[in-house]
Amino acid sequence: MTDTRDHEPVRGSRLGVDVGRARVGLAATDPAGIMASPVTTLTRDPKNFRDLHAIVHEAIQRNAVRVYVGDPINLKGQKTASTQDAHIFARQLATMLAEAELPTQVRLIDERLSTVSATQQLRQAGVSSRKQRSVIDQLAAVAILEHAMVLEKNTGGNTGVLVGRDEEGEVDG
Repeated sequence: MTDTRDHEPVRGSRLGVDVGRARVGLAATDPAGIMASPVTTLTRDPKNFRDLHAIVHEAIQRNAVRVYVGDPINLKGQKTASTQDAHIFARQLATMLAEAELPTQVRLIDERLSTVSATQQLRQAGVSSRKQRSVIDQLAAVAILEHAMVLEKNTGGNTGVLVGRDEEGEVDG
């Protein structure tokens, strides 16, 4: 895994992924990479990888140039119990994208407060907590993607930590 902040402009669609233990939220930008929208909530499938296959399929359909996976670190910038899980997921996704011969990069991006922000948006919209579960992961993925797009705009290029594939399925850092 490499920490890079290249200064090359990024053009094309991007995906945002919020990895949870039970569900994965997915969001995408338009082809110009300007506006993020929710796509779907996937059920985690560590046995058959249907969740990962669905993300690869979405990357193909949208010609995605980047997939930003939320990196769950706490407010102090420390790893959480979910950090390793998200890193493994990101590494597996990078491997599957490479095996599909896609040039799509996978990058970890700080996701602090993405779920909190999504929950607040739903409360303000008057959505009951029972109905929130079906869309909260998607909105968290939108928040991750919007955060990445702001950083791209501010830095003039790539942002986040580039994830490479490996045989062990683990990410350093």
